[in-house]
Amino acid sequence: MYAVLLSTLLTAMDPTGPVTWSFAAKPAVDGVVSVEMTATVGEGWHIYATKLENDLGPIPTTIRFEKNDVLVPVGELGEPVAEEVFDPNFEMQVRYHSGAPVFVQQFKTTAAAQVVKGEVEFMVCNDKTCLPPEVVKFEIAVEGKTTK
Repeated sequence: MYAVLLSTLLTAMDPTGPVTWSFAAKPAVDGVVSVEMTATVGEGWHIYATKLENDLGPIPTTIRFEKNDVLVPVGELGEPVAEEVFDPNFEMQVRYHSGAPVFVQQFKTTAAAQVVKGEVEFMVCNDKTCLPPEVVKFEIAVEGKTTK
């Protein structure tokens, strides 16, 4: 009960929460574009890695892209090296990011300009509490070279 009240109070005090996201697309070579999703995590808080030991603990960070016929994902989502610790609250090893982690997905584009749309789902915690998972939608203009 107290955790829920504290969580509600913290959310009310800071309507944007302890995490803000920014999104950018950077043209690379040969029609490849890098889409960067940067989380700015408030001091003392952390978000979880995209892969966790199991699904019995915190919610991992998940980045989903809407299907797009002219933007084809290349490889897997890039994620910075996560800090790994045993969390007594969840009674398991967890992996998380603090500071300003940047997640990167590369796309091969077959159009000169396009828009990539998607969403980030994440959970933010500190050493005392966790806030409910959040979903942030994004839309990024992508300029690429046409490929044959």
